[in-house]
Amino acid sequence: QVQLVESGGGLVAPGGSLRLSCAASGRTFSYYAMGWFRQAPGKEREFVARISSSGGSKDYADSVKGRFTISRDNAKNTLYLRMNNLKPDDTAVYYCAAGEMDAIRWSRARSWGQGTQVTVSS
Repeated sequence: QVQLVESGGGLVAPGGSLRLSCAASGRTFSYYAMGWFRQAPGKEREFVARISSSGGSKDYADSVKGRFTISRDNAKNTLYLRMNNLKPDDTAVYYCAAGEMDAIRWSRARSWGQGTQVTVSS
């Protein structure tokens, strides 16, 4: 029901920062929990972070905890992922997703974006 478009990916040096955005269509954005996932070449898709529809609840994968921050602006129909202290292992295609809070944790999203490439390299 909701269409998602990621942006903000690119090439960044180790230790650098990047902010990803996910723009959602329609008036129903605020009804959905949202999440970020990533997939590196040859690896399974990995949960990164999720946020409740109101923004009141958030959690993160252990690998990014303390470095990444998920947020949303429901007035702008936009989801964000602030990534600090980036490492080469963070290199992946990053996807945003919309769905139910519990289902999103296990990749059972209703809608997915097209993905944006993040490359961390010196």
